[in-house]
Amino acid sequence: MLTGTFTAIVTPFKSGKLDEDSLNKLLHQQIEGGVDGVVPVGTTGESPTLNCDEHLRVIELTVAAAGGKVKVIAGTGGNATEEAIYLTKEAEKRGVDGSLQVAPYYNKPSQEGLFQHFKAIAESTELPIILYSIPGRCGVAIEVCTVKKLADHCPNIVGIKEAGGDADRVSQLRQELGNEFIILSGDDALTLPFMSVGAQGVISVASNLIPERISAMVNYFANGQIADALSIHQQYYQLFKALFIETNPVPVKEALHMMGHIEGEIRLPLVSMTDSNLQQLRSVINAYGLI
Repeated sequence: MLTGTFTAIVTPFKSGKLDEDSLNKLLHQQIEGGVDGVVPVGTTGESPTLNCDEHLRVIELTVAAAGGKVKVIAGTGGNATEEAIYLTKEAEKRGVDGSLQVAPYYNKPSQEGLFQHFKAIAESTELPIILYSIPGRCGVAIEVCTVKKLADHCPNIVGIKEAGGDADRVSQLRQELGNEFIILSGDDALTLPFMSVGAQGVISVASNLIPERISAMVNYFANGQIADALSIHQQYYQLFKALFIETNPVPVKEALHMMGHIEGEIRLPLVSMTDSNLQQLRSVINAYGLI
């Protein structure tokens, strides 16, 4: 099952190139931290700024580092259906456990367009597919009725990463799709609220920094230890918020740089944090004893 804690892993760069050594170290830290899986080349992995060779190389490195110990759900979506199909097929060849398919962005398809897009991708692969609804970035949500239609028509569409910020949508999804359909939070600050109404885990940004704590929080809740889960949520809530004071993944990459794990490089059109926000982030990271 593709449930639990999945880290939306960053893509480290050094001198403008993919930093393979740092990526490998990050991935092993995640495995040691007890996560259930990792999600390379998603939003947090800066997939829009990677060329195709880099995209597939990150997937290769991730599968190799995972070594079957944790699941790998590769980000292989796109706003061009043929491109998404190509990336998904190539990821399948490289041994991933699933595919994360973001809603097409910029071209803003209708719900029928979304249905046909995801259906074509699902029919091109045997991989389990997790849909990714994030209207704040894509300009369009995958409506509940469309998710239901896709799940009915495509047996390998098995779940959704829900990043619309609305717990009521999680309730709607659970009502319409039953208990077998996987729902994962796309926002660390909403993981517990979403799990309280039926989500089964998170694709997390914060677990890049604290994989043990995010994994513990999700496992506590899943095992009925609600007070323990809430304690971790409350303890790290300020960190969850600080990682989004500017566009993700800029703050989380800067935090990892402060911790000595990677260079702080990002690619245009993303730019470095403002001095005031950088100072605020450093203060929060320091308060948690991470630096």
